[in-house]
Amino acid sequence: MLNLVKHFVEDQLLKKPLLILIAVIGALVVFTSGLDDFELDASAESLILEGDEDLQYFRQLSKRYGQQEFLVLTYTPEAPLFSVESLKNLTQLRNDLRTVTGIESVISVMDVPLLSNPPVPIDQLVNNIKTLEDPDADIELAKKELANSPLYVNMLLNLDKNTTALQIKFPIDTVKEELLAARQTYYALYEKQPSKNLQVNIDGATETIKRHNAEQSAKTRKLIKDVREILERYQDNAEIHLGGAPMIIDDIIRYVRNDLINFGVGVLVFLIGMLWLIFRKLRWVMIPLICCAAVVYSMIGLLGILHWQVTVISSNFISLLLILTLSMCIHLIVRYREIYARESISHIERVRKTLEQVFVPCLYMCLTTGVAFMSLLVSGIRPVINFGWMMTLGIIASFTLTFIIFPAIVMLLGPKSEDVEQEGKNKVTKFLARLTLRFGSSVLAISVLMVGFTVIGASKLIVENSFIDYFDESTEIYQGMTVIDQRLGGTTPLEVIIDFPAGPDITKKSVPKNLILTDSDEDEFLDEGFLDEDFLDGDIELGFADDFVTDIDPEKYWFTAERVATIKKVHNYLDALEETGKVISLATMIEIAEGFNDNSAFSTMQLALLYGVIPEEFREIVIYPYVSVEQNQARINVRMIDSSPTLNRANLLEQIQLDLSRIVEEKEGTIKISGMMVLYNNMLQSLFDSQILTLGAVFAGIMIMFLILFRNIKLAVIAIIPNLLAAGFVLGVMGWLRIPLDMMTITIASITIGIAVDNTIHYIVRFKQEFAIDHNYQKAVFRSHATIGKAMFYTSLTIIAGFSILVLSNFKPTIYFGMLTAIAMFIALLGSLTLLPRMLQVFKAFDEKPKKVEEK
Repeated sequence: MLNLVKHFVEDQLLKKPLLILIAVIGALVVFTSGLDDFELDASAESLILEGDEDLQYFRQLSKRYGQQEFLVLTYTPEAPLFSVESLKNLTQLRNDLRTVTGIESVISVMDVPLLSNPPVPIDQLVNNIKTLEDPDADIELAKKELANSPLYVNMLLNLDKNTTALQIKFPIDTVKEELLAARQTYYALYEKQPSKNLQVNIDGATETIKRHNAEQSAKTRKLIKDVREILERYQDNAEIHLGGAPMIIDDIIRYVRNDLINFGVGVLVFLIGMLWLIFRKLRWVMIPLICCAAVVYSMIGLLGILHWQVTVISSNFISLLLILTLSMCIHLIVRYREIYARESISHIERVRKTLEQVFVPCLYMCLTTGVAFMSLLVSGIRPVINFGWMMTLGIIASFTLTFIIFPAIVMLLGPKSEDVEQEGKNKVTKFLARLTLRFGSSVLAISVLMVGFTVIGASKLIVENSFIDYFDESTEIYQGMTVIDQRLGGTTPLEVIIDFPAGPDITKKSVPKNLILTDSDEDEFLDEGFLDEDFLDGDIELGFADDFVTDIDPEKYWFTAERVATIKKVHNYLDALEETGKVISLATMIEIAEGFNDNSAFSTMQLALLYGVIPEEFREIVIYPYVSVEQNQARINVRMIDSSPTLNRANLLEQIQLDLSRIVEEKEGTIKISGMMVLYNNMLQSLFDSQILTLGAVFAGIMIMFLILFRNIKLAVIAIIPNLLAAGFVLGVMGWLRIPLDMMTITIASITIGIAVDNTIHYIVRFKQEFAIDHNYQKAVFRSHATIGKAMFYTSLTIIAGFSILVLSNFKPTIYFGMLTAIAMFIALLGSLTLLPRMLQVFKAFDEKPKKVEEK
């Protein structure tokens, strides 16, 4: 293989550089076809675990209870909320929002049913329901009812903060439901009997879902833009914020897109400045930029052709490719200039020798970096898997194009005079060489302390998924989420499901005779004062009286006192938790109804009767979303206070499951927790577990690479330690600073290992060459620091500065990624220029005895 490469370099690349460049340009043109298909994705599917059983369960619940996506709009007027002016503006805002294409409905405080306007006995409730828009509605009574209703308080409005909410509902995406169901059918068949045709069907369904998601994202983006334009007209008289899952997704896509463009360009501009500052030659600025541009262009085109979408997790792949490519270019430039200063040889021989000396270290650097990124393939999370493949293919593209374009352009430009920096003139690397040799014991001691710092810090690591913490406090999305979180009952949804023990089917024939309502039961209720004669005998428009007497609706017999007591017990437990906000369930409706019954609990027959008198439109609000009679199941919706500083989601989910298993006895029912909070937590926990398990495999793979490269087990072990320290140190920093592991920061260890090995390989390869001159460890350290150390310093400085630019983002995952990677690369540089040479000397990586240093 190496002979083929050598033949290509000598006979084609160096002798026909123009032809080679034309061929490269032709290859790049092929990737143009994929540019239009390059996509960003921040949908819920990009943040969940493939094959997660909880995901399938969540989708079943969503279909069963008719859950819809929605935006939440908070409205805090300057005037009192229930003033004529505020209600008029609120009504107009709601009406304007209803005109936006793609919005199914807008629900506001003006639309919800008022049950006590004025207060009436339950037998008159059906004909007494009003809304705030009803001309006969009493505003003060409505204000009192809404402010105290367990259904609306701290969800629809918060009078203490003069704030109300509007819920902007999207239509249920039936097309997506059908596509997901079809794919799930293919999955199930494939598990029973795998076949190529089924795999093709699965891949086709996945691709169709991806395209559908992209189309829906575009529609949602347009919808949110239209909503924001409407809101602009109302900002003068009220404080208005927009929130909700679609808003979060849209803003994440917007931030990722802006970061890709702004920081991609920013990093590029900064790299130009760094290259000019280091080399002071236009061609040493232009050649690396051409290599970087070719790599990024080809990868963007390839991702478009493969329809691999860039997500939050992979959003920094362009910056990574720029830095990896630039790293190789700097090593080539420094080695070329070094050979130019040392040897008087022909231009073609100088280029050939540069490639020959740098090729193997760069090849192994790419291989070990690829091993690190390929560890992401076992995560089970499609965006993480794709990120691993993206970077692996990107590394291949970077290595191939750099080692073709760089020498071809240098050959075309011909020999140029070089103002070459003299060896040893770099003060930083010279200082580090002296520091390492004179204070070697201190270097080892500090390294040991860093290990302690790392171990303790890593033990403090937490895995979290708080979306509100992803955004800067000055952003609209953060402010909107904060208002919703603190004034309107929380943000992140959680579902608690109660599956009741199996019982007889609820039909007229199967209902126990003692529960069928008869005329005598009617008389009993009348005697108790629960209803009066007019309720059953009067001319009731909705016909619920006939329903009781003729038993047309047997579902009412599902609502027993025992089931309601169990639901109340779970509801009250969840409501008492410090981390929970608004809790809604069937118990909420029961609490409202008990207010009409002197706050007394209902018997089973009263519950059956109550179910019948509730109007259908009100059932859709307080019963159908929280009870499935067919599945013998109740649902409790919980909204978590996402901004709570004490909230640890993984621990809380475990605590809720454990506590409810104790509170609800087996004979009463079983508890299962679901919702997006569970799915995101599963994703993070899975990624964390897979990364911990695979980091050992990554280091084992790199060790094998080192053994093949160095053919010395002692040298391989020494080489791995600075990389292990750099990767571990950044995890320690995260633990001490309480920066949570999330979908972006959790990949930093792999990325650090991947990039840090570059320095280790280059240094040891050069040290071995320098040591062979006079078998003197100390002199070899000085010479290695003066040559390859200089290239390492330039490369690392550029990488650190490039990643540091990311801290200017408004998207906190990007900030953490840039800051932590910069820290890791700084530690990796120090480790390679201090700890590594010290260990080479102390542990005698080479057999020859060191000679006394002779300083000039």
